[in-house]
This record gives sequence, structure tokens and C-alpha cells, in this order.
Amino acid sequence: MEWVTAFFIDIIKFTVSGSLVFLVVYLTLRPVIERAQGLKLLELKKAALDTTLPLRLQAYERVVIFVERINPSSLLLRNHATGITIQELQQILIAEVRNEYQHNISQQIYVSSTAWSVVKRIKEETLTMINNVAKTLPPDATPLDMSKIVLTHLASLEENPYDTALEILRQDIQKLF
Repeated sequence: MEWVTAFFIDIIKFTVSGSLVFLVVYLTLRPVIERAQGLKLLELKKAALDTTLPLRLQAYERVVIFVERINPSSLLLRNHATGITIQELQQILIAEVRNEYQHNISQQIYVSSTAWSVVKRIKEETLTMINNVAKTLPPDATPLDMSKIVLTHLASLEENPYDTALEILRQDIQKLF
């Protein structure tokens, strides 16, 4: 019976000493393993950034071009035609803004939600302005009259919404670096 007790005591000694050795090794190696995992995660993030940064910059570039293209000063200049009615010009301008937007809609994947909200808002404001100006003009008004009113309205604003949108986009791009 005495040998059984000695056997169990030996088993307990080995178990406790083995557990202590394991604990010491674990506590010693844990920071090393965590540091290695952190470095690996950093490498993966850097690789992902190297891949996505050019795509994101291209997306911001396209969004900036979109804002510039729907700016009424360039939109009206680009779509100026003689011999058309205000309603025809209105339809042309609205179609142009919507086509530009549809062409760039996939960029929302790569730009921040703030930037995309600005883009959507500026598109809606542009469409609203075109429609409102077209509604207020008399039927015999010319597209030149419409252009003058739109540009006068933009000039009368305290802050040009297109310049503000571009500034917000520039600030957003700066956050990437």
C-alpha cells in the first residue's frame, strides 16, 4: 500500500513540475508569438494598402472629375447648342448629369462614405437647380437666358458648392497619407 502512495506522490510531483515548466515556457513565448502575429498582420495590411491605394486614388480622381463635369459652368459650356428650347436644354443637362453619375457609381466602393455622400448631394443639387431654373423661366426664354440665371445664381452663393465638394474630397484624400 505504501508503494501506491509513493507512486501517486511521484505522479503529482511530475505533473506539478511539468505544469510549471509548461507555464514558464508559455509565459515566455507568448509575447514572442503575439509580436510575430502582429508583424504578420502589419505585413498583410501593408500588402492590402499597396494593392488598394492606387485604386482608391483613381476613384477619388474620377469623383473629382465628375464634380468638375457637372459644375454648371462647364456643363452649360459643354452642352451649349443653338436652336434648342429650354426644355430640350434641361433634358440634355439632366441626362448628362445622370450619365456622368452612372458612369462613376462604382467609385463609391473605394471612396469614403463622407466623400460619396458629398458626390450624391452635389448631383442632386445640380439636378434640382436645373429643374428649378427651367420652371421659373417663361416659355419664350432662350437657353442663353437659362445659362445666365444658373451662373448668376452660382455667383450669388456665399460658397460655391462645387468648390466646397472638391475641398471635402481633397481633405478626404489627405487622410490616405
